[in-house]
Amino acid sequence: MHDIWNPWHGCVKKSEGCQNCYMYFLDRQRNTDGQKIYKVKNNFDYPLHKDKNGAYKVRSGEQIRVCMTSDFFLEEADAWRSEAWKIIKQRPDVVFFLLTKRPERAAFCLPPDWGDGWENVFFNVTCENQVRADERIPLLFELPFKHKGIMVAPFIGKVSIKDYLPEGQIEQVIAGGENYDGSRPLEYEWVKGLYNECVAADVTFCFIETGTNFVKDGKTYHLPDKGLQSRMAFRSGLQFVGRPQNFKLRQPQPGLFDEAVPPYQKFWREKCAVCGSKIICNGCSNCGRCDG
Repeated sequence: MHDIWNPWHGCVKKSEGCQNCYMYFLDRQRNTDGQKIYKVKNNFDYPLHKDKNGAYKVRSGEQIRVCMTSDFFLEEADAWRSEAWKIIKQRPDVVFFLLTKRPERAAFCLPPDWGDGWENVFFNVTCENQVRADERIPLLFELPFKHKGIMVAPFIGKVSIKDYLPEGQIEQVIAGGENYDGSRPLEYEWVKGLYNECVAADVTFCFIETGTNFVKDGKTYHLPDKGLQSRMAFRSGLQFVGRPQNFKLRQPQPGLFDEAVPPYQKFWREKCAVCGSKIICNGCSNCGRCDG
């Protein structure tokens, strides 16, 4: 699945959800420092990369997650962001999923031709607990994005958004537990409560993973394997497809000798059937690197 674009790497911790950041953990495993922020030169223009047949590697209609090892609105990345916006603009046939803990900076970081927003940008804020939900969702509502959502991950405290859902601006909610060093427990009842609120408002809810420590009926389950976490999240039944999101995507402007970009056709492997992320996933790229 071609679904992640990291134009820069490294971050500055911002709030409670950053305490056990997976990026810092994985960088330590590679003997590197997650606080070192740098432009990823050989992959910066990844959405424009083509295969040997001249087709875009990120296919028309896919959704690509941006800056999953940083923050798109990080101050230290200000010098590179305008170039990233130009790349996003060149692929109006692809949905770019932006996730931030810094919505207060977003209005000052938009391109000059932004207007009331681009159809291919899906803006999301992290709401790891109620304090951050109440801080960031009002900011989300004030910003000029056509598509908005929230991500409750790492889910480290009970969160209610029932007072925000009637606004109709939140199109999708993703929830997931914490992983790696110091993983704080996720309570099943927190997820169930958030799921119920989204179902009542007809908003898509996706419980993607339990996290390493998941509590249900007073029992803590230790689940270090992320594949198992995803399957357990799926089996919880806490998945809901709400009213459809209408991304009005357009074909990229073809060059003189380019053909129209064919639409992406999702491919599912057997294991995809029980994956917690299935309802928000591009599908499997059928690359042959896994066995199921």
